Amino acid sequence: MTDISRDIALAFIRVHLLHHAAEGPIFGLEMMKELARHGYDISPGTIYPILHSLEKAGVLISELQTVDGKVRRYYTITDQGRAVLATIRPKVRELVGEVLIEVTSNE
Repeated sequence: MTDISRDIALAFIRVHLLHHAAEGPIFGLEMMKELARHGYDISPGTIYPILHSLEKAGVLISELQTVDGKVRRYYTITDQGRAVLATIRPKVRELVGEVLIEVTSNE
């Protein structure tokens, strides 16, 4: 993957993480599996720094919880994160829609 392709993919991953965090608490391994379902092969060395950066930006907060004897860090969207997601969604919809229309018309 080229650097620019990786940058674009990581941006979509950030939006996807915010989307799922808006639905309920998320954790790294769960999101790695979710992203794999969409064709993204994300390692722990990629997902956790992204989650930490989203928390540092104030769009996610985290808390440790013990589940089946394992400690997990769950991330929840903040009010600021909801505002960011609300701002980004229509922009993503418009841009992706335009890109997909162009691809469809060129086929």
